[in-house]
This record gives sequence, structure tokens and C-alpha cells, in this order.
Amino acid sequence: MKEIEKKMNGEIKRLTNRTFKFDQRIKEGWFSAVYFLKTKEIVEESLPDNYVTMQFFQKQHAVLCGSDEAIALIHTFADHPEELEIHSLKDGDKIEPFESVLTVTGPYQYFGYLEGIIDGILSRRTSVATNVYHVVKAARTNGTQKPIIFMGDRDDHYTQQAGDGYAAYIGGSTAQATHAMNEWWGKEGMGTMPHALIQMFHGDVVAACKAYYQQFPNDELMALVDYNNDVITDSLKVAREFGNQLKGVRVDTSRTLVDKYFLRNQHLMGTFDPRGVNSQLIFALRKALDEEGYQHVKIVASGGFTEDRIREFEELKVPVDVYGVGSSLLKINTAFTGDNVLLNGKAEAKEGRRYRANPRLEKVDYVKEQG
Repeated sequence: MKEIEKKMNGEIKRLTNRTFKFDQRIKEGWFSAVYFLKTKEIVEESLPDNYVTMQFFQKQHAVLCGSDEAIALIHTFADHPEELEIHSLKDGDKIEPFESVLTVTGPYQYFGYLEGIIDGILSRRTSVATNVYHVVKAARTNGTQKPIIFMGDRDDHYTQQAGDGYAAYIGGSTAQATHAMNEWWGKEGMGTMPHALIQMFHGDVVAACKAYYQQFPNDELMALVDYNNDVITDSLKVAREFGNQLKGVRVDTSRTLVDKYFLRNQHLMGTFDPRGVNSQLIFALRKALDEEGYQHVKIVASGGFTEDRIREFEELKVPVDVYGVGSSLLKINTAFTGDNVLLNGKAEAKEGRRYRANPRLEKVDYVKEQG
């Protein structure tokens, strides 16, 4: 049932209507700006034989995402979609400022009212994919790519998880936190324990890990170690208990707290910001694990990580093995615009806009709505 891009006969297959759970009220115009709906009625009455070319572009260097979703939207809700001519780039394509990524040609009244919805789809999905791409790039050092886990479930409305998770996948994210985030690309969510689990064991991280391992013995054990704000102490407790069964520790210290390691070693203070998941804490954690023979235990860092912060960690060679990133990946930085640029095959556009032919665009065949 899942149709995430599959290579068939050397070609990448697009996602279709079958993937997207569209709200059927789109057909009624519920999500379209009212002036588009009024224009549709006017054109149907006064100019039914005209046809237009609408092109979509944005103004950044970006990673395109949402094209399959936009095409499926048109194929589902446009009138007579089989009569429309669509050309498009593909999700994952690198795009230039003002480059046409999608064109639709046909009678305006068939599809024009979908313009704003298409803009929104392309803007959100491309923003997330591009944000993730830059974070992934920041986590690549000397040819080694460190995994990025997309942990955006708590930073956005749940209805956006599937699309944002797919966009994160297009951008290069290794794993997503929820099953919904993985829905469009056919995987499952991943994760081990939240602070809530440790809380119910009265802050005993070892006891929480024992319960986890008993319940999920086939999982890779990844201990969350910042609950007591004593990352190194709790990491060593878990490592001593589980040995080779412990695959990693996750550090998620609040940016308002200073770990107890620094409070016990105040001579280290004064040359860096000791709050949250900072580089010196990770260096000290790695050293402590290695000295007791736990070199195999990976360190996952999460909590407020951004492209710039990851790049800073990588430049300092901080021994983080995996980054968990959330809210910074959901910022909308890319805005798409749809413009009518040809009328009956001839140039006709508002001042400052023009038809921009793009040889990279591929013709998209009509795909009838699937069950």
C-alpha cells in the first residue's frame, strides 16, 4: 500500500493519490481563498474556452518536496484532470531561485482554485526537506555522515506528521520518531524511552532500562541519562549493569540546567557555557565511558539542536554519534508562488513575471485516483 519512491525499471515512481489522505472538502473549495472560487465562477460563465499555463517557483536554493503531493491533489480534485498538461521536477531535486518546478496547462476553471493549496504544499514540504538537508550536511565531517533523527512530533500539529516526516526523509533524515512520520515512505517510527518512564521508576535509570529491556528484548537498548541531571554518573551505572547490551546513551539536558558533573568540578567552569548539552559535557562523558571499557556505547545528543549548533559541534570534533533534531526543522523558510504566465499559449502575465521554460521539467501522465 505504501508507494514511497520505488525504482522500477531504473525509474523512480511518483507517489500517487493512494498515499495522501486528502480532505474531500477540497473539492468544495473549503480550503481555497474565496477570490479563487469567485474567479472560477466568472471564467466558467464568461471565458470558458480560454486556457492558461500556471507555473510555480520560489526564491531560494532549496531541496524540492511536495511535487508528488501537489500533482496528486490536481489529479484528485481538478475538473477533467485527464485534459490537463502537467510538467514537474521530482521530490529531492535541488532547485534554484525562480526556477519553475511545476507547470499546469488547461482551462483555468478546471484547476485554478487549487493554486493556494499547491503553494502551501510546496512551501511547507520544501522548507522541511531543505532544513533537514542543511542539518544533515552540517553533520557530515571528513566523509563520515552522522545520522539525524527527526523528533518533530511535539513541535507541530499531529496532522502534519506524515508529510513532514516524508519531507525529512527527502532531506536526508535517517529515522523519524513516530509511525505517522514514516507512513509515506514505508518505515516505522523508532525510539526508546522518554523521561516519563524514568519518572515512574522514581528516577532510577537502571530500573527503567531493565523494564524496557525485559519488555523489548529485540530492541537496541538506548538509555536516556539526563533525568537526574547527572549524565556521566547515570551513563556509567547503566553501562556497568548492561555491558555490551547497552548500545547508546541519549543526552537531552535542558538548556536552563548545569549538569552535576560541573558542579562537582567547578574548576572547569568559566571558559564556556555549561548549560544544556554542551561540548565539554559530551567530551567528559565519552572519556568516562572509554576509561571503563565502554567504547562501543554511542552518544546521542538532542535538545535544541540546529544546523549552526551541529556545525559548531562538528568543527570542535565533539564525540556525538547521532543527533536528534526537532523544532528547528519545521520553520517555513521557503515560499512558493503560482502565476498564470501564458494565456492561450501566448505570453500574458502580471508585470514582473514571465514564463520561465525549464528543460528539467518532466511531463507527468495522468494517474486516475486509486482506492
